[in-house]
Amino acid sequence: MMVAQEKLVFAAPAFCLGIVIEGEVLAKLDFLPPQKESAGASPLAREVIRQLRAWLADAKFAFDLPLKAQGTNFQRRVWAQIAAIPPGQTRTYGELAQVLNTGPRAVGQACGANPLPIVVPCHRVIAAHGRLGGFARQGGGFLLEVKRGLLAHEQAC
Repeated sequence: MMVAQEKLVFAAPAFCLGIVIEGEVLAKLDFLPPQKESAGASPLAREVIRQLRAWLADAKFAFDLPLKAQGTNFQRRVWAQIAAIPPGQTRTYGELAQVLNTGPRAVGQACGANPLPIVVPCHRVIAAHGRLGGFARQGGGFLLEVKRGLLAHEQAC
């Protein structure tokens, strides 16, 4: 049986998010360059937008959305650790690696595979010595600027 898929675009001040809803769960968020917002038709699409707006207004806002179960066991363990990092705080890849008894590169790979950034706030994971590290498998450019902006937004809360 095929699950109905809904796609929409949420516009934030410096970026957009491509949103994919599959059936009754949020399946994917992708960072996009600024573009025109498109509204969702389903109640879940409207709720995702409402919660993203609430997070933009208050970085301490806690998301409460039905999420698609995905990823390997290891990735889910990393994402659970990331989700536990409070707004306005960061952890290094190495710190998470110690908790998970693995290496920092493995943590970085799991961060890069995160299908739900912001909701699972991988932007809160940085490299050693306060360096930003990568973001969404990118080492620079637009996505690193998005990471810098997300961290600044949360520091302001």
